[in-house]
Amino acid sequence: MSPTIAVAHYPEGAGHATRMLGIADALQSAGATVRMAGGGAGTEFVELNGYDEFEPTTVDYVDTYQNGSVWRTISRSLPASLGRIADYRSWLDAVSPDALVTDDMFAAMAAAECAVPLYVLKHDMPGLYRDRIERLGAQFHTTFQLSAAREFFYPAVWPESPADPDRATRVPPVALDGDPRVREAADVVVVPSQFSSLDRLADRLRSRGYDVINVADDDWDAVPSLLPYIRGADAVVCSGYSTIMDAAVAGTPCVVSPETAEQDAVADWLERFDVTGFTVVDDPFAALDAVEEPLEAPDFDNGAAAVARRVMADMGETATISPTAAAERRADPDCEIATAAGLGTLVGVPALATAVVWATADVASARNPARVGTLVRRAEAAPGRLARAVGDGVRDAARRVRRGGS
Repeated sequence: MSPTIAVAHYPEGAGHATRMLGIADALQSAGATVRMAGGGAGTEFVELNGYDEFEPTTVDYVDTYQNGSVWRTISRSLPASLGRIADYRSWLDAVSPDALVTDDMFAAMAAAECAVPLYVLKHDMPGLYRDRIERLGAQFHTTFQLSAAREFFYPAVWPESPADPDRATRVPPVALDGDPRVREAADVVVVPSQFSSLDRLADRLRSRGYDVINVADDDWDAVPSLLPYIRGADAVVCSGYSTIMDAAVAGTPCVVSPETAEQDAVADWLERFDVTGFTVVDDPFAALDAVEEPLEAPDFDNGAAAVARRVMADMGETATISPTAAAERRADPDCEIATAAGLGTLVGVPALATAVVWATADVASARNPARVGTLVRRAEAAPGRLARAVGDGVRDAARRVRRGGS
């Protein structure tokens, strides 16, 4: 009997969905029945690839931070995070999968509570960051998921280093592969991230005679997989790691113009290890000159197959978690995860509150790095205010549960 594998992606940014879709396709090819979840920005791509997706409560730190404040983000994002965990828990109970593969920390928390064997995919290790605050944030997420996961996959294009976390399994970059390359699709594919705009760069490239695909153009329709277009191009210009992994698997030279703190950290490591096939520029317009220079192509396998092989091999040794066993696990008074659907014990709320704080710090550093210091100073100087915000969020979530989840 083929195993049922749940695959869940984080909701902010389509790149989370596309790389988890790559793993979903590899698992299906290996004989598994795949159930998808995640919602948010990646839903369109999940549907384009033929999957029906469960959409849990969306956590959107970017929107609540940009249109509010740090404290409003904490008070609103905490109940949303609790709701997302609760939704995942209900979904896992209904699906009863043999395992969950995810890059979503909230799905990982739900899997731990439901006693579903957990496999995590994560590339932004603490060692990437020079900044103390950013490193501490990455350390929190990494430590939790390393402790909860049966296997922690680390997809990387750079070589091994002492900064690699213990117990992490290195795999090649993970990408959503598609049909063979689209011939004569474009000379250059331009892929901005959620926090960057490369429109002017695309216009400059066109003015120099290049045929350009800019996925941010209004006339560009989303496709099931961008990788065949990248594979058919002479170069790709991007900001984020998802496209870097696509370029690595496609074998297409890549010019990286980072915008956020996480993207800067990735770019720093590409330069530090002089990774073949990647050129880092400080300014988007410097990419013009980089594209015109002869670029060596990267050469990597797709790590999605390696992840699928490892998970499927485990399925031969792992019995399906029964509903009774899952219920017994949730009834355990020592359960460390609190959700909106089970707030009888709140042992897990401080950890979840910490996750919300660090997610807020990530957003602040992406939009305005100076705000990170402000956030930390406020948290240190006003612990009572933080506690009240967390408490208010938990009480709001509990009230919604008592009203039937509305």
